[in-house]
Amino acid sequence: MKQFLIRVAVFLLPIAVLLYPLDVLLSKWYKMTHRYPGELEVWNAIYDGTAQCDMAVYGSSRAWVQIDPAILSDSLHCKVYNFGMDGQNFLMQYMRHSEFVKHNPFPKHIVLSVDVFSLAKKDGIYEVKQFLPYVLWNRNMASVTVHEHGFKWVDPFIPLVRYSGYGDVLRQIETNAREGESQEQYRTNGYRGMDRTWSNDYKKATEQQASLQLEIDPAIQLKLESLIRECKEAGGNLTFVYCPEHILGQQYVTNRAEIINTFRTIAQQNGIQFLDYSYLPICNDTSYFYNASHLNRAGSMLFSTELASDLKRVYK
Repeated sequence: MKQFLIRVAVFLLPIAVLLYPLDVLLSKWYKMTHRYPGELEVWNAIYDGTAQCDMAVYGSSRAWVQIDPAILSDSLHCKVYNFGMDGQNFLMQYMRHSEFVKHNPFPKHIVLSVDVFSLAKKDGIYEVKQFLPYVLWNRNMASVTVHEHGFKWVDPFIPLVRYSGYGDVLRQIETNAREGESQEQYRTNGYRGMDRTWSNDYKKATEQQASLQLEIDPAIQLKLESLIRECKEAGGNLTFVYCPEHILGQQYVTNRAEIINTFRTIAQQNGIQFLDYSYLPICNDTSYFYNASHLNRAGSMLFSTELASDLKRVYK
């Protein structure tokens, strides 16, 4: 068996060496992409060092569309970057954190936007294409993206293989190679406010499923504990934030109170401040939301101003 593996390695090594320069070129062109949900911009900022900050905001889309780093920066007089990941639970958020601190100084403050899906296991990997330019020979990223609904085991180890089957990505690469990189960014310091009004997303969701119950994954909770430990060792501040959620969204998850209590308990046990904004008056006003889980731009500006004021008090 050992001899067989050696022969396979000897056979594949020259192929990998030949394909690697083309892989680098394709990945370089794909990194130029500025489109919804703007994840490539954030990854590029992590790896080229432009995401260095005093305060890092982590979370899902409830972070990157709701917490405006410019408002926090103006109030707290420090550099703020929003690393919110669209549609991802804390497993992916922690992987992004690990990549960030691998290539950048550990931030003085971390604001973690938690929600009912943060510790819930996901069946698939949302927007797996965002990892294409960065996963080659990246064991940390491969550990969470090699999945039955993600990359195959061979994808992170042999150049170019992972691009097969992604026709839309290859077309985007061709466009980027021909036209060059657009100067218009989708996000600003990881954030983009949404100029949208209340939709019928909640009605559609309840028609498909009247309510939802979520289970906390112990393995993901361990990742949260790893972040807490890292912050303590680095001497950084960590704050849990539950962003505003419309009352209809709050009622949709039947064990929501149990999940929030889990975060509250973890926070109390570790001396972490937990700011819960579920009770703000705007949580009853659809004019500040574009669906039951996400504030629109007007709502995010209002909330970010209040959050900045509270963080100033916490850090004082």
